[in-house]
Amino acid sequence: MFHSSIHAEESELPEWAPELLGRVIKKIGSVIVGHVEQIELTIIALLAGGHVLLEDVPGVGKTMLVKSVASLIGSDFSRIQFTYDLMPGDITGASVYYPHTGEFVFRPGPVMANIVLADEINRASPRAQSALLEAMEEGRVTVDGQTYALPAPFFLMATQNPYEYEGTSRLPEAQLDRFLMRMSLGYPTMDGEIELLERGTGAATLEELKPLMLGTELISMQRMVSRVFVDDTIKRYMVNVVDASRRQKGVSLGISPRGTLAWLRAAQAGAFLSGRMYVIPDDCLRVAVSVLAHRIHLGHEARAAGLTQQELVESLLTRFELPRQRSRKGGA
Repeated sequence: MFHSSIHAEESELPEWAPELLGRVIKKIGSVIVGHVEQIELTIIALLAGGHVLLEDVPGVGKTMLVKSVASLIGSDFSRIQFTYDLMPGDITGASVYYPHTGEFVFRPGPVMANIVLADEINRASPRAQSALLEAMEEGRVTVDGQTYALPAPFFLMATQNPYEYEGTSRLPEAQLDRFLMRMSLGYPTMDGEIELLERGTGAATLEELKPLMLGTELISMQRMVSRVFVDDTIKRYMVNVVDASRRQKGVSLGISPRGTLAWLRAAQAGAFLSGRMYVIPDDCLRVAVSVLAHRIHLGHEARAAGLTQQELVESLLTRFELPRQRSRKGGA
């Protein structure tokens, strides 16, 4: 059992934060029809300081979601269209020689922005994809032996088509592991698609979006998220689930320690979005599939049996007893 109020007095949640985040989510929902859960998960990833991989068929609004987030945060936005001939320097930037001065000058690439859209990331070669590894993990890039820090905040949202589609290649496991979340939008419901038709393309709505949040406000909230309290019993539950994934029959690669930390950060961000400075079990369950599923690699037998990563995570979550929440007064 755990006490939900242990650190409530030590780190109070400012009233303006949930209200501001609620307005941002509502505004994104005015552009993206019928995907409230995915919108909230995107904001959770943003608060956690992580990155998101949107995997889905073409034309369901992946790019529109990223643009909506960028429009509502007063920060620099950059888009990288990944193609088979993209080079690492096209992403990170390169040193350019100026004959009149005899010096090399670094010209920043599109990754040097606060919010970056890596569109159709799995259409590029593994060499080009690898240019993002350092940026995603350490918030910097190295060009010609020189290291350059990325601006803060830094949030990368990548889209990819299913790997079986023509002209795509699988992302390396190391790169998949650096995405805090992987999610899909899916096709809209029939009612949602009718609403979409009534709105038209939605371009006018997107252009009307104005910044509601400054980059400095986002950084401030990210710092508060890192102080959200997590009870030891919840941490033990998380470790049990992660450890079980590594021992599961049919799994060739279980959840990494980076995945455990990502799950913790996402749960903290989910609690913060819900207006709390402490994590409850529901916060863990809310983000578990999006954070953990893409970090598990199934063997041939498991895939042949029709087992999916999502089903495995859902099974692991029910294998262990959830901690029970106590009230603020300590009652059960």
